Amino acid sequence: MASAAQLPLFYNGLEPLSSETHADWRIRAQPTAPFLVGQHAVPITTDEFQLVQRHMPIVFSVGDDAIPLALMGLNEGVNVFVDDEGKLSEENLYIPAYIRRYPYMLARLRPDAQELSLCFDPTTDTIGAFEDGQPLFEDGQPSQVTKDILAFNETFEQAGARTQNFMKELRDLDLLMEGEVTIQPDGAAQPFLYRGFQMVNEEKLMALRGDQLRKITQSGLLPLVYAHLFSLALMREIFARQTMLGKQPQPQLSF
Repeated sequence: MASAAQLPLFYNGLEPLSSETHADWRIRAQPTAPFLVGQHAVPITTDEFQLVQRHMPIVFSVGDDAIPLALMGLNEGVNVFVDDEGKLSEENLYIPAYIRRYPYMLARLRPDAQELSLCFDPTTDTIGAFEDGQPLFEDGQPSQVTKDILAFNETFEQAGARTQNFMKELRDLDLLMEGEVTIQPDGAAQPFLYRGFQMVNEEKLMALRGDQLRKITQSGLLPLVYAHLFSLALMREIFARQTMLGKQPQPQLSF
């Protein structure tokens, strides 16, 4: 099992799914997602930008290995889309694939392994030797639900590769800059300032040469960039949600 220090967000451990060890195990639905409580930022892929930008701001993490993030809150420990038990606050909300993937993921069982294996977080209570639920294996073979889980994870990995290419394009064109959003609520003595993320520099975007602009248009980068920029207007909506929940942050805050 992988150590927690090596694991991505949400995962407390990883165990390969086995037709021998888990032959009688089943999956059962869970109406809540406790692992989302207090999680304010979730990784997303570029395949999801058009859907995510309708519901959540899209920003980029800091550092050289920046990734796209969907903001579910404006400060650490706050998620405005779930209650204290992890139940979604609205029915039509788009749920990022990273969340829907949990507790599964494809991983190399050894550092030198070439193939990725379907693994799961053994601390989850959605998989186990239950009497009810959908079987993971039937007659020693993966059930249809397991095949569907594997296909979803393979699609997610492919989307992740496209996202890495997108981020490389942004870096090569030097389009990322330190982000800053200011929100001035009515009646507040001073504005709320948010930093600690990256965003696309619109001035540099507008100053691209014709050949560069043509290239990013053909590669599909341009509409993704605009989806990100348009989504930043939702920062104020997230702020309003936090205020309604009584979780308004301090005027100066980095996340």
